[in-house]
Amino acid sequence: MRDQEELIVGLDIGTTKICAVVGEVTNEGIHIIGTGTHPSVGLRKGVIVNIESTVDSIKKAIEDAEIMAGCEISNVYAGIAGAHMQGFNSHGIIAVKGSEITQNDVQRVIEAARAVAIPMDREVIHVLPQEFIVDDQPGIQNPVGMAGVRLEVKIHIVTGAVTAVQNIVKCANRASLEINDIVLESLASGESVLMPEEKELGVALIDIGGGTTDMAIFSGKNIKHTSVIPLGGTNLTNDLAYGLRTSLSDAESIKVKHGSCIRNKISPDDMVDISGVGGGNRGRQVPRAVLCEIIEPRMEELFALVNREVYRAGLERMIVSGYVMTGGASLLEGVAELGELVMEQPIRIGKPKGIKGLTDVVNNPMYATGVGLILHGANKKRKPKKFRIKDKNIFSRILQRMKGWFKEAI
Repeated sequence: MRDQEELIVGLDIGTTKICAVVGEVTNEGIHIIGTGTHPSVGLRKGVIVNIESTVDSIKKAIEDAEIMAGCEISNVYAGIAGAHMQGFNSHGIIAVKGSEITQNDVQRVIEAARAVAIPMDREVIHVLPQEFIVDDQPGIQNPVGMAGVRLEVKIHIVTGAVTAVQNIVKCANRASLEINDIVLESLASGESVLMPEEKELGVALIDIGGGTTDMAIFSGKNIKHTSVIPLGGTNLTNDLAYGLRTSLSDAESIKVKHGSCIRNKISPDDMVDISGVGGGNRGRQVPRAVLCEIIEPRMEELFALVNREVYRAGLERMIVSGYVMTGGASLLEGVAELGELVMEQPIRIGKPKGIKGLTDVVNNPMYATGVGLILHGANKKRKPKKFRIKDKNIFSRILQRMKGWFKEAI
């Protein structure tokens, strides 16, 4: 049995599946040594709606990963998504005390930038520096050691609903797991599928999950914008179930096997077997083109929403390298071609890279978040923070924060 301290485990808690990926950090890089997946029935739109079902799914995914990796898992890096996730930019400025900028100055300016009004029912998930400005000189990545009298920073703050974060921690704790860190899933996916050149020039990541579509825009190697669109692969499954009058499980299977976004490539003679709800109407066949007529408008709507979000943020000129699409729904036939037609930008399908070991298993957009969580854990130089449920309710959280304000005022 391997020691847990030598391993990093990424836990992707998705709307349609729970995925656990185990990675081993060696001198040669990160080796993927185990995976475990199980259908998720306790989430809706990326948010936990049934604690017991989610805990059961997490346990089964972890057990499968433990068997494949030959280890016992007790600590994980967990992904978080959902329409409740929000990101915004902030700016801070301080005067440098000494003759040169120190790490303490960097921490002070970041604290100044994050000193913004955040509602009590929201939790700060990430504080991501975008760039530092020293005496009006922009574009500095690490100002430590530089001479200057004024230090500024631009940061991106990602927040989530306190209850959603606590529910993730509670489910992990009930599954006998401790969470080292909680990571926005689009950022984790970006770690595994984006190339450094793309981040430098400017790229938009579209992670199409089951319940939501997460988007992150990078430029100059830093994050510029994050957002969540409450539309995903589950909407396609529901549309097919209604349109074909079949069960959700059969609709999901039909979508995976026969789904397509480009009608021109489908032969008129290509037929698909459909079974009715409850197993009725056996042997019924419909043209495959009918599936495309259902899927194509929904995907066009999704791409239109992504396009609108980019223009709303005013970052359309920043996406020089185009779009990278990942997530389970990116496996649909013709999805990249349809996206290029709607958004008028080049699109490629992103798969996990920069890893070794079970690459043939995880070389799939479905594992982008799980592998990205491992890369995130391996890149963390500081001691990871431990997420635990310490407060029984939000009122005690508010009281503790108010006590901290009074202490600072005194």
